[in-house]
Amino acid sequence: MTDHRAPAPVSAPRRPLTAEGSRELAVLVRSGLEESRHLGAAVVVDHDGAVLREVGDGGASIYPRSCLKPLQALTVLRSGVELPGSQAAIATASHAGTQEHLALAASVLARSASGEDDLLCPPDWPGDRASARRADGSRRLAMNCSGKHASFLLACAENGWDPATYVDLDHPLQRAVRETVAEYTGEVVDHAGIDGCGAPVFATTVTGLARSVARVAGSVSPGRRAGDPEAARLVDAVFADAWAIDGPGRANTVTVDELGVFAKLGAEGVMVMGTPDGVGVAVKVLDGNVRAGTLVALHLLVAEGAVDADAARRVVDATLEPVLGGGVVVGGIEVSPELVAAGR
Repeated sequence: MTDHRAPAPVSAPRRPLTAEGSRELAVLVRSGLEESRHLGAAVVVDHDGAVLREVGDGGASIYPRSCLKPLQALTVLRSGVELPGSQAAIATASHAGTQEHLALAASVLARSASGEDDLLCPPDWPGDRASARRADGSRRLAMNCSGKHASFLLACAENGWDPATYVDLDHPLQRAVRETVAEYTGEVVDHAGIDGCGAPVFATTVTGLARSVARVAGSVSPGRRAGDPEAARLVDAVFADAWAIDGPGRANTVTVDELGVFAKLGAEGVMVMGTPDGVGVAVKVLDGNVRAGTLVALHLLVAEGAVDADAARRVVDATLEPVLGGGVVVGGIEVSPELVAAGR
């Protein structure tokens, strides 16, 4: 059997992403004038983790935010938890909070004999506007990370871990997540913060994050499936039920359904995508705006020949919010000419 484990993680001094270490990734154009610019860094790697393209400071440390969820869900699966079908997808989701999402997260929660109040994520309103209008108020299940937290409680139940402290940094589950992050990024994990949902978020470099999604997504290729069956199971679940990872019509779901590319959005302008062939890309927008992530990530995958250009354009056209003036489209977000020129 192929050994799916990466070489021993390497340690490097942490440095944040700065303006000096960033490059222009995208611009917003309104009525023919460039109104806003998004700077950041991005890295594309192949299935072996070798860097194919680096834009800006790929060695800068960032919080992956929800782009860490595939590794958190993978840790839950490795702990002995069975998450069939869409339950695996909701465990790695930043879901829109539709009734279908809430019901799915609740089905995972029920398996640990837990109630909604046992979730340690904060109450929130659904991200889906229609669902938010129908909601009576905020609740923990509506928080976009509720599927992840429900799976955390299930891992605690399966392993006899304390369910009341599962977000503590020294909890057995979080120690296991740290090990998974080190393995998949190939980096020593030496810094942790607190994510918006209350769980630990481990810092990685942009390159390490790209490497992790390449390895997760590439697990479904025939040559790697036997090496990491839990990762392959997770990716297969997302491909089968892409609605669960985000929501109908939303960018991650459309990218998965239309391109067969694993896609995961993170707060503060982070985006990862990985192809079944094991090409991965990580994008961090310096100003924290999420609107350019899909556009930039797909541009870079197209530039490396990993995704069809016409298919990628259809996804972008279907998911990118137009720039409106008086209710009429007067512009849009475009890949920066600087990024286009850098790939020539």
